[in-house]
Amino acid sequence: MKPNRLALWITLAVGSFASSSVLAAGFQLQNQNGAGTGYAYAGAAAVAEDASTIFFNPAGMTYLAEGHHLSGALTVLDRSLEFKDRGSNALRLAAPPAPAYPLGGDGGQAGGQSYLPAAYWAMSITPDWRVGVGVSPTFGNATEWDDAFIGRYQGSYSEIKAININPSVAWKVNQQVSLGFGVNVVRFEADLRSKIPVTAALPATVDVENKLSGHDTGYGWNAGAMFQVTPTTRIGLTYRSSIDLKVEGKSKNPAGSTPVQVKIELPDSASLAVSQRIGDRLELLADYTWTGWSSIPSLRVTNRNTGALLTDEHLGFKDSYRVGVGAQYQYSDALRLRAGVAYDQSPIRSASDRTVRLPDSDRTWLAFGFNYKLNKQTSVDVGYAHLFFDKAKINRQTVLGTTGTTQFVRGEFETSVNIFSLQLNHHF
Repeated sequence: MKPNRLALWITLAVGSFASSSVLAAGFQLQNQNGAGTGYAYAGAAAVAEDASTIFFNPAGMTYLAEGHHLSGALTVLDRSLEFKDRGSNALRLAAPPAPAYPLGGDGGQAGGQSYLPAAYWAMSITPDWRVGVGVSPTFGNATEWDDAFIGRYQGSYSEIKAININPSVAWKVNQQVSLGFGVNVVRFEADLRSKIPVTAALPATVDVENKLSGHDTGYGWNAGAMFQVTPTTRIGLTYRSSIDLKVEGKSKNPAGSTPVQVKIELPDSASLAVSQRIGDRLELLADYTWTGWSSIPSLRVTNRNTGALLTDEHLGFKDSYRVGVGAQYQYSDALRLRAGVAYDQSPIRSASDRTVRLPDSDRTWLAFGFNYKLNKQTSVDVGYAHLFFDKAKINRQTVLGTTGTTQFVRGEFETSVNIFSLQLNHHF
């Protein structure tokens, strides 16, 4: 591929992500390609069928045929997110006869559609060495409640976006062992909004919006290994490092603007995956993935000039795991069928830790899809998955700045997600 064509393709992928909102598991995105949707990403670190192996396990590039490999994917996430009140109380900041602020409603439909593009390119340097680059969204979340939402003082609009550029190299040590390494450059942006009460206007109950926004670029690394234990058994191991960010921006409302910063350590992760072929047509897949979410216990917002603490939003994230099993069946020379299930544990364990910004809960994936060869050089992947979320309870105190109030948001979130993926692969 000519360099200018590759640069244009990557630029389009970055641009389309930057204009979209995204859904996350926790707020880490599993949807790094389109092919994996069809088997619920089970065993993804051991699959190595196209250039998207750069993300899941860079060592897998050595399993691709010599030449250039290009993969481009688009995933559509259709999320439903609703809240049902179970005894929330109104915010009161002054003793009677001053009134309490209106309780508000359930917030309407806070979900919607999101679009996740991803692009990968890999090439052979020698029979044993490969290089490549991937561009994909690795973290994200978008939630938008009605202005009169019961939980508006805890959060009304939240959007997190992270785009990752991942140059990688792989080396085939011998017929049984391959190693890979990558560098990660992450552009992170956040836009967090909530309502704040104007106490000076009492007895009139007036709300105004506060917008906290910022961005930063962080750096990390990832490494992987593949072991061809037998001609039919392959094991993949992969690790992605944590990424330190100092997100700088401003907190803005009608009263003025304050320069702020938030320090965040995006979590590291590790995965063990296996691919087992049975006969000429069937391949079984499985994996276990751990993510170190405890690196984000809270979001501490400080004044960038004075260092004073402005807010400290407790999250209480715990490390989590994911397990998946799947299968691929070569129905014909052109058609490969796929299916998979997975269980994804949320980093949020208690109702007091759950937030209206990220009403996350454990979920189960049910997925199916296929790969179809259009010709010897080009194939297309199509995948669909439905995510069944456990009901997520919340019982969280409203905190204004660093001061707790008597208001508690109590209720349940109901979430479901449909995922549709399309991926085009080309080898030359």
